[in-house]
Amino acid sequence: MAKAETPERRDSVTCPYCGLYCDDLSVEVAGGRVAVTAKGCAIATDSFARATASAAAPRIAGRDASLEAACARAGEILGGARMPLVAGLACDLAGAKAAVSLAERIGAAVDHAGSDAMFRNVLAMQDKGWMTTTFAEVKNRADLVMVAGTDVVSRFPRFFERFVWTQDSLFGPAPAREIVYLGSGLDTKAGAAGGGRKPEVIACDTTRLGEVFRALRALYRGVPLQADRVAGAPKAALAALAEKIRGARYGIVVWSAADMEGPEGELGVEAICDLVTEANETTRFAGVPLGGNDNGLGAAQVCTWQEGFPLRTSFAHGHAEYDPHLYSWRRMIESGDADAVLWVSAFRAVALPFETAAPVIVVGAPGASFAREPEVFVPVGTPGVDHAGHVIRSDAVASLPLHKLRDSDLPRVAEVLRRIEAEAASRLGDR
Repeated sequence: MAKAETPERRDSVTCPYCGLYCDDLSVEVAGGRVAVTAKGCAIATDSFARATASAAAPRIAGRDASLEAACARAGEILGGARMPLVAGLACDLAGAKAAVSLAERIGAAVDHAGSDAMFRNVLAMQDKGWMTTTFAEVKNRADLVMVAGTDVVSRFPRFFERFVWTQDSLFGPAPAREIVYLGSGLDTKAGAAGGGRKPEVIACDTTRLGEVFRALRALYRGVPLQADRVAGAPKAALAALAEKIRGARYGIVVWSAADMEGPEGELGVEAICDLVTEANETTRFAGVPLGGNDNGLGAAQVCTWQEGFPLRTSFAHGHAEYDPHLYSWRRMIESGDADAVLWVSAFRAVALPFETAAPVIVVGAPGASFAREPEVFVPVGTPGVDHAGHVIRSDAVASLPLHKLRDSDLPRVAEVLRRIEAEAASRLGDR
């Protein structure tokens, strides 16, 4: 009988599975398996346990192939496409850089899987600007925490634990905090203080947050409202909240654009930002937009660093052309504009979120199942598990390191995409 491998303990591990990128986990590694032993939320514990260490072979049309052959076939498809799409981009910063480089070389559009939510923030920011803050400022200063249209913890489980219900701050004991939720059907347990003090909940139609925040802004300015309720929220409760905003030393509004679906999502973000800006005329107030899962903010920043434009940029005409509607990955696939798709998903094995008749190349974590086998599938390692890397945290100010936890023969996204670019370039010639 083989002797059981002694688990190796690792501390101060960065979790790659949500935009908080908590960097204080403890794990044990044995036999290629990773188990969270301390500081892990349900998402981290499950995702680390599911990360497979088996080195699956690349596939071409469902048949095993070498990495060289798979990259050559991918380069052939992309090099011959009229309007290719490089999307998904769930990878570390090095992978995102390689993806943008590939898109520029082959004349592709580039976008992230989570960009529908991301662009509710981006478009509001581009239109009017915004005033946001960092997690450190939340932890050290915030005394009024308004949570808009989300329970936060479904997507970012440790937000309250790490940045709200802390004992100490940079300046001594953590400030006393008041939590106010705006929305309906929200799980508000995380907003309860340690002593059992429950958060305030202002029930309203979550799909109409824009109306609620515009009414709140009017009340903050002293403008009377004729209606007794706004999207279900009592005027009296909103008026009382306006007074709390005036009295706050450092207030914040927390939202998750992924939870603001529907045609009014962007308007909701814009209304929040307008209130934050106005509140700063009399006190200190800031927005805290939560997002960045699958390194979405990292992909967006890489595109901006390298090209001067955010995601949803195309290189089809020999230069960078930004259009947040035309070059959405979802619109390009559903309209049939994309005649070849390269999809990157390295953090977890997931099914493709789309169907298309165009040839599809998947560069992703092993173990994924597909309704329709992609033309090329190249399994890659998971950043923060199989190899080191970097990601951008949800507050967009910190680049956090991911650590290699186990030995793996799986290649990195950046390596695969560079090989594919070289293969595609050999077919395109210099452009």
